[in-house]
Amino acid sequence: MKKETFAEPLLAWYDANKREMVWRDQGDPYYTWISEIMLQQTRIEAAKEYFVRFTTELPDIDSLAKVSEERLMKLWEGLGYYSRARNLKKAAEILMAEHGGELPADYDKLLKLPGVGPYTAGAIASIAYGIPVPAVDGNVLRVVMRFLKCGEDISKMSVRKNVENMLMAIMPERPGDFNQAIMELGEVVCIPNGAPLCESCPLAPACRSRAAGCPEEYPKKAEKKPRRIEKRSLFIYQCGEQYGIAKRADKGLLAGLYEFPSEEGHGSKKALENRLKESGVSAKVTAMGAAKHIFSHVEWHMKGFLVELPEDTNLVEWRRILPGESAAEMIFVSREELAHTFTLPVAFHSYLKQILRGEEK
Repeated sequence: MKKETFAEPLLAWYDANKREMVWRDQGDPYYTWISEIMLQQTRIEAAKEYFVRFTTELPDIDSLAKVSEERLMKLWEGLGYYSRARNLKKAAEILMAEHGGELPADYDKLLKLPGVGPYTAGAIASIAYGIPVPAVDGNVLRVVMRFLKCGEDISKMSVRKNVENMLMAIMPERPGDFNQAIMELGEVVCIPNGAPLCESCPLAPACRSRAAGCPEEYPKKAEKKPRRIEKRSLFIYQCGEQYGIAKRADKGLLAGLYEFPSEEGHGSKKALENRLKESGVSAKVTAMGAAKHIFSHVEWHMKGFLVELPEDTNLVEWRRILPGESAAEMIFVSREELAHTFTLPVAFHSYLKQILRGEEK
């Protein structure tokens, strides 16, 4: 790789084509940090709304350090990977205690913050402070491996490190723009899951995979193990105008978030009615349909059931005998609280939307 065939044409293309973003060119390291964490899990267009909502309420490191976890989770709701939000708060607390409430202009110090890896540290250091370090994400790996027609496995850390070293060797005077330019090219031109738009690419004249007519064959990555499928029955308990939710354990999948109680397996409306009757529970059961949610290693196939309990139900006593692995820990909250206070993961949003639509009728 050479500056004249990679860095220079890339920067010229970026200057002419870069998109406007609410966090870009603001000169605010905090904005860079928050946006980069969000962009690790969602596309730019989707991230804009979350970013504006988040930074309007938490405009700086101090406010992030002080926010309650409950409110933080609500602001992050819909983005998934909630541990990233918790790490933001942990890092903000460290920054307030040890760095005067500022992100340090030092790559190695940034790396020590919770939730900050080589990519995020490189992005903050280069974009916010002009420090000449690479920021290698999936977009960057794809662009480089296609450019070089390199068939090495990009899931290996050694390959990522080699790419970092190659980019460091040709780093121009504008490291932040250089890193953003590669990412941008990977998002809009050298795209994944489809034919790259080589006719619009500033790197096309020197791209080896294009010359060989096989850019779609790169990058190479070891096949993932198939996701495990779990069937689950979901129980939405309603008592009057309140609904039962329970907090998940602090470790494991969806740690520390609220859920509708569920259990393994797919039951039926009739079977659930019989179980409730045998337990002495008088309730009306309505099937709420099927839903699916995909996690990184597991796929939930859900069937939901609305269980309407009599308004005079002793919830403290009854919740102990209700189906669902976390039913005994339920608290009952209003639709308003479901919408604005408590955070339910996206996995449950199909059923949550049905509840909230009921309020509109």
